[in-house]
Amino acid sequence: MLNSKEKKSNLEMFIKLITGHFNNKEQFEEMQKSGRVYPYAEHVNTVCNDKIKNLSVDFQGKFLVEESYYETNGKKHASSHIFLFTEEKEGILLSSYEIPAGADKNTFTYDSMLPVEYSELKKSEKFTPALYLENDGVWEGGSTSQFTPVMKFKLWERFSETGLEVAESMEVNGKRTFGYDVPILYKRA
Repeated sequence: MLNSKEKKSNLEMFIKLITGHFNNKEQFEEMQKSGRVYPYAEHVNTVCNDKIKNLSVDFQGKFLVEESYYETNGKKHASSHIFLFTEEKEGILLSSYEIPAGADKNTFTYDSMLPVEYSELKKSEKFTPALYLENDGVWEGGSTSQFTPVMKFKLWERFSETGLEVAESMEVNGKRTFGYDVPILYKRA
């Protein structure tokens, strides 16, 4: 059984791997050279506990704003999320939260985030929490969420010192409407 110091260090180690500014510049350039259509992608991940008011003194989790930016064929798309990472007996659990009420989902960033009451944050009912397991310093995990009776979202990720490997796909009636055959390989910028 892990004591609280070990739990904290596991969560801190995990958070250290995933926070910062990442992009897939190397992978994007390789795909361009081979003539494949693939997005140029960036992730900016920032812990945001400092912007959440009235967290309990013994609150062990880490809230994080994930800003994702994608560009394919000259078209840009931004997507932001708030995630809560907690240490569980089995590993690290990612739960998704709704963007705070009143914030613009299209332009939401850590910098634009206003202080919000913890009690006002709403856990996403559609997203199935993802569990990450550690093996030799590499964390791997994901989940499948049934957003609607016909819409399924699949997430699989691997985090290590070398970067973030992210595979996401959306299916409607069993047909993929978003996602790529090859995971996006992010490296720290």
